[in-house]
Amino acid sequence: MNSTAETIRDQNRMMLRQSGKLRMMLWILLIVIVGAIMVIMFLLRDDRGNPIPVSSRQLIIVRTPSWTASKGIMQCFEHRDNNTGWVPVGQKVNIILGRNGMGWGEGLHRIPGSSVPIKREGDGKSPAGVFRLGAAFGFPAIEDIGNLKIPYRSVNEFLECVDDVESRYYNQLVAKDRIESVDWNSSERIHRAPNAYHYSVVVEHNTVDTQKGAGSCIFLHCVSVRGDSTAGCTTLSRAEMGNILRWLDSDDDPILVQLPETEYIRLKDKWGLPEF
Repeated sequence: MNSTAETIRDQNRMMLRQSGKLRMMLWILLIVIVGAIMVIMFLLRDDRGNPIPVSSRQLIIVRTPSWTASKGIMQCFEHRDNNTGWVPVGQKVNIILGRNGMGWGEGLHRIPGSSVPIKREGDGKSPAGVFRLGAAFGFPAIEDIGNLKIPYRSVNEFLECVDDVESRYYNQLVAKDRIESVDWNSSERIHRAPNAYHYSVVVEHNTVDTQKGAGSCIFLHCVSVRGDSTAGCTTLSRAEMGNILRWLDSDDDPILVQLPETEYIRLKDKWGLPEF
């Protein structure tokens, strides 16, 4: 009898230990699940915090006096360590952008829900917000420019940017001679504007999950006519554009921030933007 009772007690103790281990595992699993949910909620929160990627080490900022202003100031910055933050590179330069100022564009930022104006196709506005900078293109041969650290293509007669919202190539820079079937009725023929596109860099506006009618063919490029505004691009002198082209480095994930003064002040701390 004593042996049987001891066996039962041993079995009960074993069951209790196993039960305790199971409860501990369930608690750990619950903590992991709750933690994962909190991380997902943080990543998906509406304000998105700071839209400037932590990988970015080059920043170009454009500020204008108002939403409707077509002229402003540009300054380049570098971020080399956490102690110094964003450090200015070169001097501030004058820029010209869309003839009707700026409207919120499609980029890395979240457009405020009640915000106006919004960038649309053909509205004569430059996109406001945070955008990656893509490849460069221009009329000089690459060997005539120097050592570039971003992809570059030389302009020829076939290079076009498609602004036809019904085309499958909408908002793409394409070589027409390499397209099997041209399906657009409207495009910008780059080779026809040698002064404007002597040096150019693609602004990655509306390039991810491209929205029809949200605007297309946005570039940094040279001023073609002194004092003349654009249909939505941001322009500066050829010499200054050449300096930017040689400075940009794809490995540093270069970013363009364009904002009117009121929005820059409102978002400066939230986005970690420098004084300028």
